[in-house]
Amino acid sequence: MNADILALEPSKSVALLALVKKMQAEDPNVLNLTAGDPDFSTPEAVSEEAFAWIKRGYTHYSPSQGDADLREAVAEKLKKDNQAEFTADEIIITPGGKFAVYLAVRTLLARGEEAIWLTPGWVSYPAIITASGGVPKAVHLDYAKEYKITAEQLEKAVSEKTRLLILNYPNNPTGKILSAEEAEEIAVFLRRHPDLYVLSDEMYEKIVFDGVKSVSVASCPEFSDRVMIVNGYSKSAAMTGWRIGYLACKGDILKNAMKLFSHTMSCTSGFVQKAALKAMSCAEETEAMRRTYEARRNLLVEGFKTIPHTDFQSPEGAFYAWVRFDVKEDAGAFAEKLLREAKIGCIPGNAFGAEDACYLRFTFAASEEVLKEMLVRLKAFMEKY
Repeated sequence: MNADILALEPSKSVALLALVKKMQAEDPNVLNLTAGDPDFSTPEAVSEEAFAWIKRGYTHYSPSQGDADLREAVAEKLKKDNQAEFTADEIIITPGGKFAVYLAVRTLLARGEEAIWLTPGWVSYPAIITASGGVPKAVHLDYAKEYKITAEQLEKAVSEKTRLLILNYPNNPTGKILSAEEAEEIAVFLRRHPDLYVLSDEMYEKIVFDGVKSVSVASCPEFSDRVMIVNGYSKSAAMTGWRIGYLACKGDILKNAMKLFSHTMSCTSGFVQKAALKAMSCAEETEAMRRTYEARRNLLVEGFKTIPHTDFQSPEGAFYAWVRFDVKEDAGAFAEKLLREAKIGCIPGNAFGAEDACYLRFTFAASEEVLKEMLVRLKAFMEKY
């Protein structure tokens, strides 16, 4: 057995989701606020586009690097929205953003090289680094300082083996965006380490609130050859099950990533790529979803003010409530107690590398009715706790 794979721990979020679904099958009153899956349908025009291409027989192998029209549209989008200069030939269309992350990490890291990831952070980053033969190095950001990044924090994690910095903004699970000030801190850090690359996971880019925008490090021409972007359509177009994303990268990384991609995935489904191209013109539907998420965010901000022993920093993006609980229990044990006693399913914060206190992540990719019921139950639970 491969030692790198044996070293992996099962996904805590997937395990808890399985438990929640099992309990839901037995008791429909269980509230499932675990998964990062939009509760909206994929835009009808996107589905119709896929059906049309299926009917035309576009169900065979597609070009390995991806549909030329989609890659061109992605390159134009990156230039317009992110001020990031990539050509269509520097885009790889992948079956989901998660595989794009794996493709980049596996291509870049040699065995034993290190990748920095920021906590709280997405559960799969350290696992993907480990599976790629690399070593994850966590930088624990400070809740009291609203998880702001400084060059000094990053510097503490660097060694002669450091090869990669992984960023995820808007952030899962905290909902923080990358500010211009933090982007400059990262720039200072990168200037000190000219051999270090950045993987910028921007999957939640379209889901931001209060008129803010998350900065892409790739927008700085100084680092254009050293920044890889991962994005896709799962969150912005409610296409999680379609498995469609992309990796933007340059030079030797692109060349070698394509070698790995051709020997693993061969290609991404052609009719799904045509549907993704259609999704890029569904700005009205994406904006409607964003406005709904913002209204739900506001509902939770007000609701948590009434719940004792909790603290909730209002997220600037994504669709998660990252809540700190003033309790003495481990987050995993507390999340399970909440599930069994209040019938509220959520993800414990230690799954995201947060060990300094008890945090829980609640998705608000759920109806207002469900969210209001969650607040009622949680308030009653915490008043008795």
